[in-house]
Amino acid sequence: MSPFVLCRVHFSCSRIWNPDKSRAVLLRRCRGGWGWGEGFQPEEFLTSPIPHAMKQTHPRPLPKSDRMDWRAIIYVILLLSLRVAKALPRTSQDIEEKTSIGQRFSQLQESNFKAIALILFAQYVPGGTFGRAAAMAEGVTALARRCAAAASDSPDCLKPLERIFLDTICQEENLPRSADCCAKKDPERNDCFLSLKNSSRGFSSPLERPDAEAACRNHSQHGQPLTGYFIYEVSRRHPFLYAPTILSVALQYEEMMDNCCGSAEGPSHHMEECFQRQAPKVVKLIKEDSLRQEHTCGILKKFGERTLKALKLAQISQKFPKADFVTVHKLVVAVADMHKDCCRGDTLGCMRDREEILRYVCSSQHVLSSRIQQCCEKPLLQRSECILNVENDDKPAGLSPHVREFIEDKGICERFAQEKDMHLARFLYEYSRRHPEFSAQMLLRIGKGYEDLLRECCRPGAPSGCRSRGEEELRKHIYETQSVMRTSCDIYKEKGDYYFQNELLMSFTKKMPQLTSAELIKFTKEMTTIGSKCCQLGQDKLLPCAEEHLDLVLGEICRRHLADPINPGVCRCCSSSYAFRRPCIGKLEIDETYVPLALTPGLFAFHGDLCTSEEEKLQHRKQEMLITLLKYKPQISPEQLGSVTAAFTAMRERCCREANPEPCFLKEVSLLFPATVPRQQGEKGYIQVFRQSIFPVYLPASVSHLPSQCCFSPLHFILQSCSGSSLPCGSRTYQKE
Repeated sequence: MSPFVLCRVHFSCSRIWNPDKSRAVLLRRCRGGWGWGEGFQPEEFLTSPIPHAMKQTHPRPLPKSDRMDWRAIIYVILLLSLRVAKALPRTSQDIEEKTSIGQRFSQLQESNFKAIALILFAQYVPGGTFGRAAAMAEGVTALARRCAAAASDSPDCLKPLERIFLDTICQEENLPRSADCCAKKDPERNDCFLSLKNSSRGFSSPLERPDAEAACRNHSQHGQPLTGYFIYEVSRRHPFLYAPTILSVALQYEEMMDNCCGSAEGPSHHMEECFQRQAPKVVKLIKEDSLRQEHTCGILKKFGERTLKALKLAQISQKFPKADFVTVHKLVVAVADMHKDCCRGDTLGCMRDREEILRYVCSSQHVLSSRIQQCCEKPLLQRSECILNVENDDKPAGLSPHVREFIEDKGICERFAQEKDMHLARFLYEYSRRHPEFSAQMLLRIGKGYEDLLRECCRPGAPSGCRSRGEEELRKHIYETQSVMRTSCDIYKEKGDYYFQNELLMSFTKKMPQLTSAELIKFTKEMTTIGSKCCQLGQDKLLPCAEEHLDLVLGEICRRHLADPINPGVCRCCSSSYAFRRPCIGKLEIDETYVPLALTPGLFAFHGDLCTSEEEKLQHRKQEMLITLLKYKPQISPEQLGSVTAAFTAMRERCCREANPEPCFLKEVSLLFPATVPRQQGEKGYIQVFRQSIFPVYLPASVSHLPSQCCFSPLHFILQSCSGSSLPCGSRTYQKE
């Protein structure tokens, strides 16, 4: 079996078809704040299809006093104490230590409890409908209300909240794919539902910007239910997204609607401009948090808990360099455990774990860092993001940049043999806290180099002085990494966004020609954005900024490979080592397994869209053509590519001067594909077509006698593989071998 086949098997990924594409069944009538008022049309906010049944079925209008004040809900949750997340116990083992559902209902109050319930049901049954998720949330809330009112000791009131949620789901009829899970007993039932969350990824289409007039009309008439629907849609599209993040985004959504619809009587184009300006800000937090979460879960899934702990150890040691190793190690273990719950989709456990970590961090400021005080004074949902973004604390005074004791001490090999992982963790902690100017990925490579050094030098019979070469190898790796980043930034500063992205396109199309044009443009655009963000920073911040952001993009590429294998080289880089993933992909060259595109008449089609005055569209179109050229001729030399570029520019300028550029472009296509162009009466084969062509040379009538092995332009020379000597065949043509 070839290496590629092995990698395909190793990275195989099931493609799940979700039969419930209609997204909805007949809505139930809901009480409380979940029904929407008469005339409310969700499809005017989101352009994804709403079935006919939903359009025709409207629960009774709600009394104003009964409707949920979403803004109040979200603000209350943001301002709640750290006890909020602990309101939701994970397992039956927690029941003796956690308060009951009735007590938690009293703590959170009805609106807050119901908001979290809607998110959980939407995430656990992403193929369901808003109406059914709202009805289940109402049912759980009603139970909590009864338990709180009577301080009941009934069995239902004493159940763990997780079991109450799953029981509620299993009491519903015809929910998508729930029957098999409901037939199981706990904890297998919960694991089954979590597996459904995994398989639902990619099922839902992304949120789209609302139609301004329709959205503002719904907001003015049905504002609270519309926000509830927004929360539901975000939750079902992101079944692993942290619930407080969703509520925070909902608050931003409310503010956007108020800002953009405040002058609904004014011209509609003002509302449209407002949505165009503010809608990206609303979804930015969702995208960023989802990407970070997917990235972390991808590392955990592919490389295991040990790698994830090492990464977090490097990051936490850099952020809190004054903290002792025991404290940092305790945080690392807690964060890794949290990510295991979050990546399983255990929403309740994830919330509880995050709350416990925040409590520990904010109660240990004197040990960790004085810079997190302001973060710990913020509302709950803002604390985590604040701590992540706070500047690294200053290093302890007098801390040497070197850790020679890990090389020179005589007892190193004994400690390595006795407590291998703990010894390596101490080395990584000590080196990371000394070097905030290094990326976490580079620190992991240094840690791996140290481990390899000890494996080699601590074996029996190793030469004396073996460990002394470690420092030289370390300096070499640091220099190489910094040189790569500096060179990339020099190119970016010289060429600017568009041409720097083109350089990346040429590189990555050759490395990964199996990716679509849209994928290649997307990934290289993200890399270009990293250049604009990081290359303006000083040397002390360049490497952490560039490599850690680049790591997110490479993680996307590797998850794409996991879903649909790209090629053996990408497979090797994505599966062998997390720390060395970036250098590995950087060293990839042309994929020798790739079969170039066949030259067909439709491969290089030139149309009037090349004459657009919108520079962004033109650049995108030219990038698509560049990718196609590289997929057709991966071995094209820079000189040949330069000739094609010049020829293309001349052709475009000539044809776009015409009142109707299409016939002109058609003639240029005929230069590349002469056999497909019908001969005109009296013409001697396709050479006459070249005589009439304006691109990129003008052929006098006297060249009609030239042999057919002549190529008549740089573009024709390259695309028709007229390789070999470039001596002219005639005055301005190129000779085949």
